[in-house]
Amino acid sequence: MTILVTRPSPAGEELVEQLIAQGISACHTPLISFAPGDELKNLPDYLNNLRQDDLLIVASQHAVYYARDKLLEGCHIWPDNIDYLAIGEKTAGELEKVINRPVARPEGREISEQLLKLPQLQHVAGKRVLILRGNGGRPFLAEQLQKRGAEVTFCECYQRHPIPYDGEKLYHHWQQMNVNTLVITSGEMLQQLYELVPERYRSWLLSCQLLVVSERLAALANTLGWMHCQIADNADNDALLRALQQI
Repeated sequence: MTILVTRPSPAGEELVEQLIAQGISACHTPLISFAPGDELKNLPDYLNNLRQDDLLIVASQHAVYYARDKLLEGCHIWPDNIDYLAIGEKTAGELEKVINRPVARPEGREISEQLLKLPQLQHVAGKRVLILRGNGGRPFLAEQLQKRGAEVTFCECYQRHPIPYDGEKLYHHWQQMNVNTLVITSGEMLQQLYELVPERYRSWLLSCQLLVVSERLAALANTLGWMHCQIADNADNDALLRALQQI
């Protein structure tokens, strides 16, 4: 049987290579691609509006890359009087390379709920928080920070675009590959996959073992009708590999 990895490039290909190296059959069908975000041009102004001890949160590695390139393009600098946070370990590491200073990140699972436990986010009333994200990302994080009294601004540094596929052809390809396990790392991609497969084949889709990265994603999968869902202990490839080895 075969594991279908849907996360974007290059992380998707890297996970497939790791699985194959372990003797596990796997294939990659990325569901989204990336492009510069509509608000990226406003990033220098957003950074200039931050004051002493305000906060900047980066939601993903892609946000780091697009923000870095935009600021370099105009010879802009990152503020040195604010606190920097990132959702995950790899994102924090990439941001530290760019700004050359420490970046706070949650221990354990790389999700908004864990980030919200950090000391820097416990007393944010009256502070400005800038979140660098993709289109539509992290609404839960912003909502919780606003409840704590923060003034939250999003900067859409990149956009995720669904890759157009012929669902009928994909279904038959996956059948030939004997796909029985699906790796999904966002609600957007889960919904996209559900709608991509023609309705007459959906019983097959919903019978596949599903590996996701959060309780919220598992709840969405349950709502859509998946019968077998497992939650990885983190969203990085190493955690996904560990979970897949146990399925």
